Amino acid sequence: MASGSNMMAPICLVENINGQLSVNQEALQILGQISQPVVVVAIVGLYRTGKSYLMNCLAGQKHGFPLGSTVQSETKGIWMWCVPHPSKPNHTLVLLDTEGLGDVEKGDPKNDSWIFALAVLLSSMFVYNSVGTINHQALEQLHYVTELTELIRTKSSPTPNRGDDSMEFVSFFPDFVWTVRDFTLELKLNGHPITEDEYLENALKLIPGGNPKVQIANLPRECIRHFFLKRKCFVFDQPTKDKELLANIENVPENELDPKFQEQTKNFCSYILTQARTKTLRQGIVVTGKRLQTLVVTYVDTINSGAVPCLENTVTTLARIENSVAMQKAADHYSEQMAQQVRFPTDTLQELLDLHTACEREAIAMFMENSFKDEKQEFQKKLVEIIKDKKDDFMLQNEEESVKYCQATLDQLSVALMESISAGTFSVPGGHKLYLETKERIERDYGKVPRKGVKANEVLQSFLQSQMAIEESILQADKVLTDGEKAMAAERARKEAAEKEQELMRQKLKEQEQQMEADRRSLEEHMAQLKEKLEQDRESMIREQNMMLEHKLKVQEDLLTAQFRKKSEEMDAEINQLRNMIETENDSHLILEALSIIFKEFIAILFAKPVGDIVTRMSSLFKKI
Repeated sequence: MASGSNMMAPICLVENINGQLSVNQEALQILGQISQPVVVVAIVGLYRTGKSYLMNCLAGQKHGFPLGSTVQSETKGIWMWCVPHPSKPNHTLVLLDTEGLGDVEKGDPKNDSWIFALAVLLSSMFVYNSVGTINHQALEQLHYVTELTELIRTKSSPTPNRGDDSMEFVSFFPDFVWTVRDFTLELKLNGHPITEDEYLENALKLIPGGNPKVQIANLPRECIRHFFLKRKCFVFDQPTKDKELLANIENVPENELDPKFQEQTKNFCSYILTQARTKTLRQGIVVTGKRLQTLVVTYVDTINSGAVPCLENTVTTLARIENSVAMQKAADHYSEQMAQQVRFPTDTLQELLDLHTACEREAIAMFMENSFKDEKQEFQKKLVEIIKDKKDDFMLQNEEESVKYCQATLDQLSVALMESISAGTFSVPGGHKLYLETKERIERDYGKVPRKGVKANEVLQSFLQSQMAIEESILQADKVLTDGEKAMAAERARKEAAEKEQELMRQKLKEQEQQMEADRRSLEEHMAQLKEKLEQDRESMIREQNMMLEHKLKVQEDLLTAQFRKKSEEMDAEINQLRNMIETENDSHLILEALSIIFKEFIAILFAKPVGDIVTRMSSLFKKI
């Protein structure tokens, strides 16, 4: 997979044909090849207001997004240009240029609303472009922002006592930038100079009064103030007074453009390229090109189905895709690392289990890094199963290699013994003693061979058992020995065989304990890394909620300052809900409850014994986690 993208020209991402939105497959393929995090800048505004020119400037090009010079809207749908980010290493800058709002050739005004909503949902910085001044008319034309509550849902189903879920828009909406083109006013308020940002904030102040007209006029102001945490404004002089040059501005040399306009454009680009954030979803989930691909498809499919895009559902869809990939990636990493590092047969089972533990730890960490919102740990449980099966396969292969190597070693060491048996060398008086000496020499030589593996004793025991009938025959045929001596020798042989059998049983019991200990370590590692991830998720959620609370308190304070006491008091319910949510998230018992449930489920996967027996033995482990 390519890490980034450097497109030579823009491509249509979302086509808009006769009011029907569809996703361009070629554009999706480009996004699917981008594994880097993306910074997504989208621009919207009325048609023929110079949006495309600014986007070309951000791409560092004079040509790219079509500009056009007639009263017809040039851009249709949403066009995309992916380029390496000039100031964020290992990031891709995704520029989205949208078709002009309010195009008279479009029949359904709802189409504009969906384009606007998509630009908000996909971007990390949202640029609204207008001409003239930010006045009542300009704010009226921005009525699309007031429709977002009907076009976007945060939750898949209403949560009791949570009110309007648009209160959570601020947690995932992009930064807002208003660009005002052909600005002719002086930046002054009550005779005092003001900044562009102060100009914007002053324009967003609520109009006093409670009549319906005032309420309608205030609605876009309220929405912008409530939904967008970070706001910025840039004003631009006219690029040139020459209408002919203005109609073909992309071909005009820079030295023929108004110097102030050049400086304003440079400042705008500098701000966007240095301040636009990496696109994230709620709880800090970083969006890559591939994840953006999923978002685009999910949102457009939802719109075409007649439903309203829901962030929670979209994140769930994205999580299932990403978590499945993360699980497979982690499992493959485990297999690759084990295959690279293991040397069959291992000298002991513990050697293999130690390697398994190290590789599993890396695999779990890789899964945790690449997964998110793994509801009920569905994919982590699958990873536990997959790694357990892979570990069993490696253990089986280790045993097979050990058996093969030990058998070959014994076959080689016993060649002389077998030849002597066939030749009748031991079928003479004193042959039994000679046989025992030869067999003991084979055992000594076998014991000196290194790295025979976990089946060394078992293969030797099998070899010795195969010799018992031969040994008994040689013993009984040896005329040097008395009947009493033969009986003692037979008893000694049985005793040695029993001792070796006991030793083999002790080894198997020890190996079972080692496997239990390895499974206990697996459980401990999964639980420890899961606990850390859940705590990180909780901290991220609390940060997000505190940010929302801080923003709401600021809006409430501004309302009080502007003497909008009633509206300020109306925010009390939202603020109290947020405080309750933060208090709930701070309760560590929620994490412990979740861990206790998944703890038992992991045990059921890792251990073959009844869950109740293992839970009792493992209870001390859970207390440590």
